[in-house]
Amino acid sequence: MEIMLAYDDSRNARIALETVRRMFAPLKPVITLISVIEDIGSATAGADDLFNEQFAAQKAATDAAAAELAAHGFEARVIIAQGDARKMILRATEERNPDLLVMARHSHQPDSGPLGFITKRLDAIVEEFDHMTFGSVSAFLARRAKCPLLIVPTPALPKGAR
Repeated sequence: MEIMLAYDDSRNARIALETVRRMFAPLKPVITLISVIEDIGSATAGADDLFNEQFAAQKAATDAAAAELAAHGFEARVIIAQGDARKMILRATEERNPDLLVMARHSHQPDSGPLGFITKRLDAIVEEFDHMTFGSVSAFLARRAKCPLLIVPTPALPKGAR
């Protein structure tokens, strides 16, 4: 069995990694971590430096996650891609044909406080606009991936936590 896990070292991706590790431990599947570095969107030398720093940091974090999986007895592989996350993950599923694609649900955690209500409402509007125009990565893949997709929900942070 091969599981592909979209991984960007975010809090949500680490939750998805732990969920996969717990859920599938008895099966000991091959786990392929795919990490996509999106283009900075500028042609300046500073943007190149920023991209290279981001690439190195994300690759190191993904390699560390693969090492963590290996320490728990999983065979782990790493794919580092560059470009639009939706398209690169879809391409990887088409090329590798995993039995399951796993990803965390992206969540925006608006700040609480006196403007929390307004922030939450604005966030909901922005999220709806995003779905209408581009769609989220998980929604895009749910419509197009030819393999089963598991979207791991992520709990809200406790008040005061980051």
